[in-house]
Amino acid sequence: MASDPTTTGWRGRLEQRLGRLADYNYRHPARALAIAVALSLLGVFFARGLSLDANLVSLLPRSFQSVQDLQELEERFGGLGWVAVVGEGADPEALRRFADDLAPQLAALPDIRFVEAKRPGPFFQDHALYFLSLEDLTQVEQRIESRLTWEKQRANPLFVPLVDEPAPSLDFSDLEAKYGAGSVRRLSGPGGEYYLDPVARRVVVLAKPEGISADLDFSRHVVTQVEDLLASQDLSKYGPDFRTAITGTFQKKLDQQQQIGRDIMVSSAVAGVLLLLYLFLHFRSALAVAVVLAPVLMGLAWTYGLVGVAYGRVNLLTGFLGAILGGLGIEHGIHLLGRYLYLRGQKWQAEEATREAFTHTGSAALTSALVAALTFFLLGTSNFRAFREFGVIAGVGMLLMVLAYVLVLPAVLGLAARLGWKPGPSATSHQRSPLGRVLVRLHRPLTVVSAVVLALLVANVGRVRFDFNFGSLADQHLPSFVLDRQVTQLIGYSQSPLVVITRSPAEEHAVVEQLRASQERLGERSTVDFVASLETLAPPEQSRKQEVLRRLQTLLEDVPEGQLDEEQRQQLAELRKAARASPFTLEELPASVRRQFEDMNGQSHFVLVYPRVSLDDGQAIRALAREVRGVKPPGGGRISVAGEPMVLADILDMVTRETPFILGGSLVAVLLAMWVTLGSLRLALLCLTPTVVSLLALAGLMPLLKVEFNYLNILVIPVLIGTTVDAGVHLLTQLVSPESDFVSVYSETGWAIAGGLLTSAMGFGALFLANHPGLNSIGALANLGFGVNLLVMLVAFPALLLTLSERRRRKLLRRQVQAQDAASPPPHSGPSQQPLPGKG
Repeated sequence: MASDPTTTGWRGRLEQRLGRLADYNYRHPARALAIAVALSLLGVFFARGLSLDANLVSLLPRSFQSVQDLQELEERFGGLGWVAVVGEGADPEALRRFADDLAPQLAALPDIRFVEAKRPGPFFQDHALYFLSLEDLTQVEQRIESRLTWEKQRANPLFVPLVDEPAPSLDFSDLEAKYGAGSVRRLSGPGGEYYLDPVARRVVVLAKPEGISADLDFSRHVVTQVEDLLASQDLSKYGPDFRTAITGTFQKKLDQQQQIGRDIMVSSAVAGVLLLLYLFLHFRSALAVAVVLAPVLMGLAWTYGLVGVAYGRVNLLTGFLGAILGGLGIEHGIHLLGRYLYLRGQKWQAEEATREAFTHTGSAALTSALVAALTFFLLGTSNFRAFREFGVIAGVGMLLMVLAYVLVLPAVLGLAARLGWKPGPSATSHQRSPLGRVLVRLHRPLTVVSAVVLALLVANVGRVRFDFNFGSLADQHLPSFVLDRQVTQLIGYSQSPLVVITRSPAEEHAVVEQLRASQERLGERSTVDFVASLETLAPPEQSRKQEVLRRLQTLLEDVPEGQLDEEQRQQLAELRKAARASPFTLEELPASVRRQFEDMNGQSHFVLVYPRVSLDDGQAIRALAREVRGVKPPGGGRISVAGEPMVLADILDMVTRETPFILGGSLVAVLLAMWVTLGSLRLALLCLTPTVVSLLALAGLMPLLKVEFNYLNILVIPVLIGTTVDAGVHLLTQLVSPESDFVSVYSETGWAIAGGLLTSAMGFGALFLANHPGLNSIGALANLGFGVNLLVMLVAFPALLLTLSERRRRKLLRRQVQAQDAASPPPHSGPSQQPLPGKG
């Protein structure tokens, strides 16, 4: 192979210093271990109060407008969403009694603002005619008057029609279509006084809490209050099969939080067991396993201690970093201890083997850790706090892992040597790999096959898709999620409207008019279902409309009921009742309706925008955000629009905007970092080649396996860039030595590379056990990436190196032959070949 370019310059000095530091810790194990244990105890102390925050809103920076608007809304309006109490398994009459009994008790709870147990439909139905425009109401009067006149004429036996005119129509379907999609009709619901489904035997009572669902302590407190209230009820009086359940925004937040907490515990425990089993199989020594794990556990304690000081909590992604960092950290231990054991098998003394392992393998581990940390830190520049905190914590954790190994591993080895421990034959023996011999023999065809397979996969990269469905990233099978969908269907409209915060009645009116105009302009493409405000619920010109209604009332009294069937008589009674209704003010609206538009101080100026689209559809949410944000208040400026859909839209916009920069920046940063640390651009490019090839192959495989990117698992790509490059570093730093033998190096380093990638995969593989689909997708994509990289590192890349090395040797041989031919004297073939006289 080529000469080693890494033994001179600053890198050579770094290697020597690492070796001397390891040698010092080997000779003074008590001091090194005392420092490590003290730091670990401090880490455990500061990490003891860490909590899990799975709220998406907290993952955006506070500078984002959607976050600021949501905070303003929460300060003025309180929490969005409801605690929905569902009663099931009884006849309709019993369900109504349950709702009537429970509503005042729920309203008396200290953290409940108000309760909605009945639809506002009866009130709006009684006053329905006031919500028609004056022109349309007059048209109703004219139609009825024309029909009554026609009927009276036909009833007169002396009347002889000159023309056979059809009866004037009483079809009001045009007006029903005009007003049927309005806020009054939609808030009234499909019918009935209660939120009741007689077929499903279900009734819903909605309670509006004072606080916000993002405050998990408050959510837990208010849900517990409701649970205790239900537990104190005698539910048997509603029927033997009657039961209750709780759903809504607050319950769903708690259920998702509990699920992620369980996922963290179970997945981390399983990952730990798998790592232990693999390490034992890898080293075939229980003590070797302990030697590798000791630095990892201490490094994790240091890392989470810093997390406790800096953040005080973990988020949806960083909660799993223990298993992930454990797998990545163990990879360093496999390389370092593997090299140590190999040297001991070559009859090196323990201290010399320790120094040599940290001089060369340790510098490679440091290089790979620095490169991985750099990639993570680049991920830490994201505005998405889930990515930023993951990047910062993982980057710091990678550096602390290497520091822990330099401090702890030599000390443990030194302590073990003093206690008389010597590696057994099973730990130090390394057989020459059969695959290494196959690679030497078949490297050219393997290189060609690998190139063909890669070309086919690269051709498939264009089919990679991004999954914008938020619903696929949450466990929709959780009981509260299933029940919430059923409740939404029963209510008849979304329980999660956007809230437009206005500053004056004029601005409120302008927002409503612009949104309605947008609905008409876009038609079916509009993402808005309907718009509601207090202004829309208290129609104008009521005194003038009352005059029309009085005339209409007189007309309706003349309708001969005897000629009507039962359904028509019922409709007539309802119409007479609506015509007798008096004008009303905002204060006379049902309290449950009025309070939805009032803040904590009783002030209004809120516009509720109910979405037509599913809030799980990320693309539709982005369109909804654009449509609502397109509204401009009088005088210019912007409006404040609050709601979780706006936050989700900002998350998607941010991820799609930042991803190209992070991915491209990661590759460039890794290349520059390796160029600096390795001292050779050619060597840096070679080390990066397996990673780039693996990423291209991974992207080509994803469509074939029906795997898609999403806003969570996209972070796997920079993680793979930072964590797979070290395999190339370890392999090449061994092969560049002049005395290296490919099969020997491959047998030792390839085994360690396989172990390192497998343990990294096990760390991410813990996410396979997560019930949370988003986290599960991270584990699936990461393990697919590690699997591809394993094949590349063990087959394709070594075959390429052998092919390049063979070509280089042939090129050097040709040059040597040409140099020898040029230096040899030409053959003598006659007098003309003799030197001229006097020329000597």
